[in-house]
Amino acid sequence: MTSASASPPDCAASSEQTDKKQTDTAAPSCPVPETTSEDSAGWLGSITHILRLTLGLAVIGLMVWLLGDVLTILFAATLFAVVLHGLSRILVKHLRLPYGWSLTAVVAALIAAVALLVWGSGPAIVSEASKLQDALRQQEASLRTTLQHNPTGQMILNYLPASLGGNQGGSGGSLASLGSRIAGSMTGILGSAFGAAGTIVVILIAGLYFAMDPALYANGALRLVPVAQRPRARMLMLRASQTLWAWVAGQSLDMLVVGVLSGVGLWFIGVPLALALGVLAGLCNFIPYIGAIMGAVPALLLALSLGTRETIMVAVLYSVIQFFEGNVLAPVIQRHAVQMPPAITVLSQTLFGAILGFPGLIFASPLTAALLSIFDGLTPPLSDDERV
Repeated sequence: MTSASASPPDCAASSEQTDKKQTDTAAPSCPVPETTSEDSAGWLGSITHILRLTLGLAVIGLMVWLLGDVLTILFAATLFAVVLHGLSRILVKHLRLPYGWSLTAVVAALIAAVALLVWGSGPAIVSEASKLQDALRQQEASLRTTLQHNPTGQMILNYLPASLGGNQGGSGGSLASLGSRIAGSMTGILGSAFGAAGTIVVILIAGLYFAMDPALYANGALRLVPVAQRPRARMLMLRASQTLWAWVAGQSLDMLVVGVLSGVGLWFIGVPLALALGVLAGLCNFIPYIGAIMGAVPALLLALSLGTRETIMVAVLYSVIQFFEGNVLAPVIQRHAVQMPPAITVLSQTLFGAILGFPGLIFASPLTAALLSIFDGLTPPLSDDERV
């Protein structure tokens, strides 16, 4: 006695079987899969995810807008702590010293280096910086007078805003003229540093405390993360700290080479205040791309007072230095440090500069490097078929 099969009919039967069934009793129709509820649940889940992501980005944007200055100080202290921690780890690795003694040695070495610099070259640097500030203002006035007596120069001044030394939106003698802004923002570094002494002290002290026990503060931050996400958050935190250390190490070497080459080259050309200009070029190179222009403008303004030949030589000198830095030095450094696309670097400087002001412009590159490392850890890599 055979039993009838209760399995559903095969909806993918061949055409011959279909023709044969048409002559017999009608076969039961195939059941329609009930996926409407599943699709609706997936659609609602996607909408919920987008809303949560949008709300999170809005909260982050509001915090940055309201607490921008505090967040900038916090990031500067973290960056300083990363430097202290990285140097201490080098001593731990090569000298087999305990971490506490290594950190003490690093702090003592930095204090001694700053003390020797201030004691030996401090008066000369302050004097040259003051002379450079006065020379830039005089050169700006001379350049403006020259442009006013030239039809093309007058047209340039008429189209430039007052913030850049032009005639639009203000008088020609405005304190916000180009020469005054350059002299105040670039060569007044020491004066602005003393004016912001309280902020610098907070950054140094907070960074030192962060470096003394980084695990304490990292674990405290991890406790704010849901338990299921803590392993991933820990991985991202370690990636970001390693990226910041690699960026600082590479950029410090880059600044040193650019500063030395600029100072020596200007001294050979005969430009006055070569030491101050070299130090300024090295410091400005902390800001990629834009810093190179900021460091070259004061040297070009001073070279104008010497003559066309010296001005061309200074322009060629900075062009050669930046060509060497961009095509020889930077690739070697990035091979062991961190690679950032130039377009993203410039756009990040524009974005963070608009949001946080000049401090945002200074810290845009390391902050972007850390964010890129976090983004790289959050997203899976592209396969060969997915690449453009």
